[in-house]
Amino acid sequence: MTEDILARTGAAITRLALLRPVGTITQIGGGTVRVSGLSDQARLGDRIKVIGDPLRGEIVRAGHDGLEVLMEGATEGLGIGAKVALTPRPVFAPHADWIGRVIDPDGKPLDGRPLLPGLAPRTLSMAPPPAAARRELGARLGTGFAVFDTLLPIVRGQRIGLFAGSGVGKSTLLASLAKKVEADVIVIGLVGERGRELREFIEKSLGAEGMARSVIVAATSDRAPQVRRRCPLAATAVAEHFRDAGKQVLLLIDSVTRFAEAHREVAVAAGEAANLRGHPASTPAAIAGLCERAGPGIEGVGDITAIYSVLVAGSDMEEPVADMLRGVLDGHVVLDRAIAERGRFPAIDVTRSVSRSLPDAANAAENKLITLARQHLGAYAQAELMIQAGLYAAGSDPKIDEAIATHDALEAFIATQGAQGVAGAFRMLQRALTVPGARPGG
Repeated sequence: MTEDILARTGAAITRLALLRPVGTITQIGGGTVRVSGLSDQARLGDRIKVIGDPLRGEIVRAGHDGLEVLMEGATEGLGIGAKVALTPRPVFAPHADWIGRVIDPDGKPLDGRPLLPGLAPRTLSMAPPPAAARRELGARLGTGFAVFDTLLPIVRGQRIGLFAGSGVGKSTLLASLAKKVEADVIVIGLVGERGRELREFIEKSLGAEGMARSVIVAATSDRAPQVRRRCPLAATAVAEHFRDAGKQVLLLIDSVTRFAEAHREVAVAAGEAANLRGHPASTPAAIAGLCERAGPGIEGVGDITAIYSVLVAGSDMEEPVADMLRGVLDGHVVLDRAIAERGRFPAIDVTRSVSRSLPDAANAAENKLITLARQHLGAYAQAELMIQAGLYAAGSDPKIDEAIATHDALEAFIATQGAQGVAGAFRMLQRALTVPGARPGG
């Protein structure tokens, strides 16, 4: 352990830059500045620091006539002719000691304790594993939620989306999954969260049990867009580090919507037009590139099982980011405000949710139960207005009669949490489907 710390300390010291090229600010506009004198040394994505000022920025456009720099704070007070220094990019090198810690997208600690980088630096935009070499999806994972253990299974290496409006229990569900899903390491990327909510999420939602196997990468809403954009990329890089070490990793990103919004701000500052339903044309590629890095690994390494949350206004699944993300994932789970308002948690609308791990993740008997449950839930949803208005007469439709008979039992089943395991959850589903008035589910 001591030798490892000494080696990491020595590596951190050798990476320090003693000499830094200097340029000059020639133009200031909004949150960006133009810098001359560094075009021959700088690369896209490099950082600059205003000399004599803590203000920093990231190069988003480069040309022979100068650099366009998106600043990480207000440009008020800057003047033409101010000097800036080109600073080296922070070395992002995850290590096992990062478990239980809270860091920013540059690998710096946010919990007030010192943190050394590892010995193997990683870039934040790694290519995904070769498609032809990746393994298939793995075994079903226990989650502690009856609905995920049966109707919406999560399997090893799967990538699913959690689509929800604000205030319907999305963060609570993510924290519960972080504590209960079978995994060696949990990596959580919190993008654009309110500052006061970070500590609340760590102490109340996640708790000591969840933090004991978690790494949290956070960029709160007050951080610059380029920092927020790096947050899920950094979280994925941490997950890749542990995957390559043979670990089974659960990656939670909250949320892809804020990542897309940050990407839009950076892209527009770099001169890209936002003409794809309010987003630049590079947004779908950015989202796909982020998600493709998760999933099954190649032979000899672990897997990254990923859950990405998406903020949808008014439960609109055709919203641009939701539409882009849905096409690259292995399933989606929709949280419904109306369900949350009647007090059922998790507020999952099963009829609008799907896991693409089915039917392979279940055997024939289990698939039969899942199909029957979906039929009952779908029939009730279609007739719900008539039922609530008292316009439906019992005996008019046998399918609706069965749906009504099982509705309360299925609602209670979906809300069930506990350590009953997958087999126990299916036994509960069997009982819910065989209440008086329903067809046998077996």
